[in-house]
Amino acid sequence: MNGTVIADRYRLDGRLGVGGMSTVHDAFDTRLERRVAVKLLAEHLADDPAFISRFRREALAAARLVHPNIVQVFDFGLEESSARHYIVMELVEGRSCAEILRDEGQVSPEETVNIVGQACRGLDHAHRNRVIHRDVKPGNLLLSEEGIIKLADFGIAKAAEQSSITQAGSVLGTAAYLSPEQARGEEAGTSTDLYALGVVTYQLLSGRLPYEATSLSELAIKQQSEQPPRLDELGPGIPRALATAVERSLALEPRARYDSAPAMASALQAALDGVEPEPAGAPGEETAATRMLGGAAATDTTHALSPGRAPQPVREPRRPRPAPRPPPGVPPTGARGPAPARPRKRRRWRRWVALLCVLGLLAGGAAAAIALSDSADSQPKLRQVIYRDVPQAIDELKQLIDDNTR
Repeated sequence: MNGTVIADRYRLDGRLGVGGMSTVHDAFDTRLERRVAVKLLAEHLADDPAFISRFRREALAAARLVHPNIVQVFDFGLEESSARHYIVMELVEGRSCAEILRDEGQVSPEETVNIVGQACRGLDHAHRNRVIHRDVKPGNLLLSEEGIIKLADFGIAKAAEQSSITQAGSVLGTAAYLSPEQARGEEAGTSTDLYALGVVTYQLLSGRLPYEATSLSELAIKQQSEQPPRLDELGPGIPRALATAVERSLALEPRARYDSAPAMASALQAALDGVEPEPAGAPGEETAATRMLGGAAATDTTHALSPGRAPQPVREPRRPRPAPRPPPGVPPTGARGPAPARPRKRRRWRRWVALLCVLGLLAGGAAAAIALSDSADSQPKLRQVIYRDVPQAIDELKQLIDDNTR
């Protein structure tokens, strides 16, 4: 295969890796004169129209992802002479995490958090562009010579906005890194990528997988019935907080895992610094249990009883304020008693007379007085009175008011 030219442009020089779906070659772009990686789709898949259609859609989705922590896709197409589909990608000089594990056995906590943190940034960019990787594993995490982690093999990823083309129940990816929902044949989502990255983190720290299984059915049974050994029990150099953070990424319930890739990266970094992460089902996160118990109240209970956290005091409801006591002689509200006497109509005239008096004084010392007649018709009669002495006018007005309002 060496020396073969694809699409009259890409010369294949060597083989970088072989998988069940494709083979990756080291190649040279004769047009742009640069080294690239060319992935050739397996020959037995070339006759599957459904797979070819998905392959093209997902190649387009991967080509939209431009990020320092994602292997860039340059080109894709069909080589007519061999009837094989290909994808041209950025060539990363370095080693994959699978090769690192093969050569070193395991990785220090500091280097692991660095690798996974960079992978989280790449996944976050993909997820925000509605692309799910679906095959996160050590072989697809490439560490460049400059120390940059790049996520590779988005060729089998699925754009979230596209309808599913795969047959019902089919599962892609390596079994050991499949989430419980993927093992059941359910649709992959962002939480499945985070679960797979949690498996990678566990493997980098311990040198082993959380679940050792030889089939999907065995893996599903272990995931449902067994808890993987805690990392701090496997290796004395692994901090307890970091073991707890990784344990959360492997939660059986997707809602109990991290909400996003940046949240996972932050939790791992904080745990490396000794900060215990929030447990699954922490306040502000909705899980199956909290939904059944009724939302906020159940969340507060989970928070108070979470392991490693001090019990939170339960707030008692405020007591209603006592009603103010009425003054002596006044019956309380609602109590029966004698009805208060209605004010006499003459009090209305008192207010009017007082108002007219004030206006008269302000106008210039003359007052217009209202005299109430004792005649039978009870109609008030007006009489104009002028005083030159203001104090005398005030005394007369007071006397007039007293005489007519008794």
